[in-house]
Amino acid sequence: MLNCAVLMGRLVADPELRTTTSGISVTSFRIAVDRSFVRQGEERQADFIDIVAWRQTADFVCRYFRKGSMIAVQGSIQTRSYEDKQGNKRTAVEVVADNVSFCGSKAESGTTGGSRPYENAAPAAAPAASFASGTVGDFESIEDDDDSLPF
Repeated sequence: MLNCAVLMGRLVADPELRTTTSGISVTSFRIAVDRSFVRQGEERQADFIDIVAWRQTADFVCRYFRKGSMIAVQGSIQTRSYEDKQGNKRTAVEVVADNVSFCGSKAESGTTGGSRPYENAAPAAAPAASFASGTVGDFESIEDDDDSLPF
């Protein structure tokens, strides 16, 4: 059996850290994931996916992500049944996050100031040159006459 979900989207609200009665950190949040197909003349559609993160993953999400932040989530899809306030039986479908990662640059997230710990870090190095900009003359042939290469 295989149950693996990998998603990338933007948080629709600030995540809030909660703690269970046994002291385990948990957060639930929703991300907007753009659909890849757009019909001509229509706006791009998005799906809103509920995510649950536990323990250190929950702490990480609440510490470093805010509404509008781009986030990558890897986890598994789970369903659970519950009864709403009117007594109707409902089913919730959510992704339980195993791994969460940053996506995009700090500038893309639209943050300003030093309100988050990672914003005071040293600036990232300049991006590497694109491979598409190179020419054949930019590369050197490696001669393997003496069998010194390990592969």
